[in-house]
Amino acid sequence: MPDEKIITFRIRRFDPESDSAPHWESYAVSVFEGMTVLEALHKIKEEQAPTLAWRSSCRMGVCGSCGMFVNQFPQLACQTQVLHLRSDTISIEPLPNYPNVKDLVPDLQPLFEKHTQVKPFIICLDDIKEMENPSGEFLQTPEEREAFSQFTYCIKCGLCLAACPTVATDPRFLGPQALTQAYRYSADNRDGGVQNRLDSVDAFHGAYQCHMAGACSHACPKGVDPALAIQLLKRALILDHFGFRKKETQTAAVLPLADVVKELEAFAPPPRTVK
Repeated sequence: MPDEKIITFRIRRFDPESDSAPHWESYAVSVFEGMTVLEALHKIKEEQAPTLAWRSSCRMGVCGSCGMFVNQFPQLACQTQVLHLRSDTISIEPLPNYPNVKDLVPDLQPLFEKHTQVKPFIICLDDIKEMENPSGEFLQTPEEREAFSQFTYCIKCGLCLAACPTVATDPRFLGPQALTQAYRYSADNRDGGVQNRLDSVDAFHGAYQCHMAGACSHACPKGVDPALAIQLLKRALILDHFGFRKKETQTAAVLPLADVVKELEAFAPPPRTVK
């Protein structure tokens, strides 16, 4: 067995059915090298606090559902190793800037509502039928993909909104996640709804409300840079306001899906037979 160390976990507890206000409870846990905060929570639930509630799923830093405020910083519990925090006392709270459902469970509804406001999908203004029932494939060069590639890695964990000081003072602010996706789709050459999307973020609680603290980029567990995306979005808005923004031409669908499948099959290796 690896060497173990006793760590005290201070967890903010809250049950809306029995508590009038949140309170703190402490649990001593024997921790070994490599143990994550999520694993420690499972151990606490199994041995000391069976009613402790949190949200988690994949345990691999992919689903984004285990976001928590660990030692005053928004992190994914499944990716955060306890001993790497270098503290004998670990505080765990639900993500700030969200309503609290129970214990460590935040209500992420505001995140998804803001996400939908920026129309986070490819828009084909000139051909609604093509958007609803695609008949072909859009071509895209590596350079065109690179223009927005890093912003596609968002897993909607909500950590950036928890870190954002503007969201803390203005709950209606669209926030870094939604604004980043607004830029991601506006920079996509397959999209034809740039103007439509810019109009949705050019508002009092939109892109210009960002104070450029950069906390969102620091908190993102996937290396996305929302602060950069918001500044690029502001630039697009300013150029559009003064009539200097280049009017993008949406790429047309060029290959029927059936033809794409045939081309892929042509490059497929012949089936191997086992003798």
